Amino acid sequence: MQKLMQQAQQMQQQLMAAQAELANVQVEGTAGGGLVRVVMTGAGELTSVTIDPTVVDPGDVETLQDLVVAAVRDAARGAAEMTQETMGPLAGGLGGLGLPGL
Repeated sequence: MQKLMQQAQQMQQQLMAAQAELANVQVEGTAGGGLVRVVMTGAGELTSVTIDPTVVDPGDVETLQDLVVAAVRDAARGAAEMTQETMGPLAGGLGGLGLPGL
């Protein structure tokens, strides 16, 4: 039982290290051929939005709004993939121990 608990603690430490790593990695999402760019951390925190001035048209705000949403979704998709690659094997390992809540 003690060995099992040590394994669980070790895997939990690895999981926490992977979460910290994801918080420091940045993912870029784009839309409109790069007219709108967003940067998001691997943990999903949006850190910046860059909009090319040529796409700013007061008569067509909806297009700009759609481009921002598309860029954020693109970055979120990249962050989710990165999270799955980084955390997937660790999370599966903890569940394999049969310990509830881990």
